Amino acid sequence: MTAADRSAPPLLAARGLHFARNDDPVFGPLDFSVDAGEALLVQGGNGSGKTTLLRVLAGLLRADGGEVDVDGQRARASRRARAIAYMGHLPGFKADLSAMENLSFLCGLQGRRRNQLPINALAIVGLGGYEDALARQLSAGQKKRLSLARLWLSPAPLWLLDEPYANLDLEGIELVNRMIQAHLRSGGAALVTTHGAYAAPPVRTRMLEMVRPSSGAIA
Repeated sequence: MTAADRSAPPLLAARGLHFARNDDPVFGPLDFSVDAGEALLVQGGNGSGKTTLLRVLAGLLRADGGEVDVDGQRARASRRARAIAYMGHLPGFKADLSAMENLSFLCGLQGRRRNQLPINALAIVGLGGYEDALARQLSAGQKKRLSLARLWLSPAPLWLLDEPYANLDLEGIELVNRMIQAHLRSGGAALVTTHGAYAAPPVRTRMLEMVRPSSGAIA
């Protein structure tokens, strides 16, 4: 690692970040950061605010206070759109478009990773041969794999992954781990939510343990 690398700002940094719903605290205040080349594993039980945190970081919800920086600059909407790829619980596809049509449409909207094509991404995630299958015809596990193909195509350096191991078998879990490893090797970073450490990427990892608001949260 060079001196320039050591002095680079975190790819994502949050300070005093907190969120409430109907005046009831959901999480925070939280302070954490994640550098390029590492993952932040966000753990906690149901109701601890993991999904809400990722939605706040993605810009889908407005925080009640605190600051979020991306690559050393305030995370305004345009910067989040370029820097963040979010994979939530819902697949986010058009049900009556094919797997290939969905990926091609999203690449047109969001751009794509250099030297990567939708057909290659489908093969990488194990959906070779399903190019013409309608999204609504896919199983839950296949829809998750299609979401992973979309993620792989994204040029965004920061991945926000909400329970990426859900609906996947052991082979699918290993696929997620390989994708995260490759993304981090290329200089990206990832935030990964999970109920526990039963599934976690084998990469350089920081931990953020979230608990119910009545007990606070520890980074």
